[in-house]
Amino acid sequence: MLREFQGYVLAYRLRAAIGGRVRPPGAQLSLAGYAAARLERQGLARDLVKKGIHPEQMRRLDELSNELMFGFWLNPREVADFLSAVLRHHPHPAIGDPEAFAALLSPGERSRLGDLGVKLVVAHHLTCLTLAAPLTDPAAMGRVWERIEATEPPLFVDELARAGQLGG
Repeated sequence: MLREFQGYVLAYRLRAAIGGRVRPPGAQLSLAGYAAARLERQGLARDLVKKGIHPEQMRRLDELSNELMFGFWLNPREVADFLSAVLRHHPHPAIGDPEAFAALLSPGERSRLGDLGVKLVVAHHLTCLTLAAPLTDPAAMGRVWERIEATEPPLFVDELARAGQLGG
């Protein structure tokens, strides 16, 4: 779940930096807030599969999925929808420029990662954004997944360091 939270934080920062239609509707969740929302979402999803849920619970499940940006980096449809919205309304350098994407990291995160780590984080996340392109080409999709797996970054966001979840 820590990697998932880290992905949420970077997706939140990217969406907030771009603004407009892709701006997250609320404040960024803390690690504890994310965990509580994730557990609520998990319970609703389990209930949906086991016994079905009422329409208001289904709406809540959708709201939580959107708030948590669940699948933002690794779901090709989510990536495609995001990029479509960005490219139509609010182009931003962080979508393709490694330096601009690296600017989303805090000074503490950059320090913990070092230059090579920052490059890995940027390469990983910008590669995730390429998931939208090969939606209809399974071979291309396989190549993108290989690149994503080869660039998976370590845990580094500030809140995890403050919570003592990171070594060193």
